[in-house]
Amino acid sequence: MRMKVETTTDPALACPIGPVVDIVFSRWTTPILWSLHAHGRQRFVELERRITKITPKVLTQRLRQLERDGLVVRTYHPEVPPRVEYEISELGRSLAPLFAHLAEWSADHLDAVERARQDYDTA
Repeated sequence: MRMKVETTTDPALACPIGPVVDIVFSRWTTPILWSLHAHGRQRFVELERRITKITPKVLTQRLRQLERDGLVVRTYHPEVPPRVEYEISELGRSLAPLFAHLAEWSADHLDAVERARQDYDTA
């Protein structure tokens, strides 16, 4: 059975997972979601400690975007001093099987990728 392949110039139509990759796999999104999934509800400073090398500005931007995308829930506690906590949403948790598959793929194949890179670089 042959499938009809349509040509298109719209990348989102050419690759239906493109928008998901853009949302989930941007530079700091994956470590943030992974940390919230693995460690549960956390304050900003806890995330900052767990995700080394991220600047406070970038962490703030990514958390806002993840909240906007519905993947993270921000809870403000009107105390003195105010307390803000972040947790992964149900929608964000639905990505867990995807992350599990990627972790498995990583364990099974990253050595082969590294060997391929070395072979390429020496050729």
